[in-house]
Amino acid sequence: MGFALWVEGDTAWAQGTHEYRPMGTAVVGAGSIFTPRDFSRRRKAPERCDASFAGLFASLGEMNDWLKKRVRRPGRSQRIEIFFEADKSRLIPPF
Repeated sequence: MGFALWVEGDTAWAQGTHEYRPMGTAVVGAGSIFTPRDFSRRRKAPERCDASFAGLFASLGEMNDWLKKRVRRPGRSQRIEIFFEADKSRLIPPF
């Protein structure tokens, strides 16, 4: 299993494989989580060189945990704030 994640604004894109078979690409809100049903082989993912590339993850659960940690819900308010700091020390290897 392996997943690539892109986060741009309030949208999150993921491209995944399951046991070396492509699952396709999924799009959800950045404050949401991915499920296996979200993936479609017809959808195209952004390029890996795109500035919104967030990283590679070993499992769907790990990627969802990372997305949950980015979202902070203050108290009982309905407002959701999303925090993301690009790691400038990490370079994306060419593919």
